[in-house]
Amino acid sequence: MALVGKLIGYTELRSGGKVIHDLLRHQPHDLASICPGKVHSCDLLSGRLGAVGSTIIWQFTHEGKKQTAKEIIQEIDESNHKIVFKIVGGEIVEEIYKAFTISFHSETIDGKEMGVWTMEFERPNTSVPYPTSLMDYACTLLKDMDDHNTRK
Repeated sequence: MALVGKLIGYTELRSGGKVIHDLLRHQPHDLASICPGKVHSCDLLSGRLGAVGSTIIWQFTHEGKKQTAKEIIQEIDESNHKIVFKIVGGEIVEEIYKAFTISFHSETIDGKEMGVWTMEFERPNTSVPYPTSLMDYACTLLKDMDDHNTRK
């Protein structure tokens, strides 16, 4: 029996969904300078930065532990400022979850532009928790990116 789940997190954006989408797609390495305590590096392993099928690897700290995440860009939708990453390596899929995909898009809710993270995952058993701390991390990262872009 598959233990598939989905979490969705929202963060209000002042800088706009396009700005965040472009940063995640074309300049993810900039997160190391925007959020140095959270993201240490982001390197292109194969393909072209920001292109579907490209592979990137992140070095980051989550809950006080340095980790890596190897991701493949699965989908890009310019009209909805959407980018989908499938995690194929690193602690998240090698030690915790059987499968993990994270996507970002923006949408307007009650007249406010919101950045939306969606995490889809498969837990190997019921003792593995939902990735709520990862969602909190991603939303905090989004807030840091937004703050950085509105300070310019």
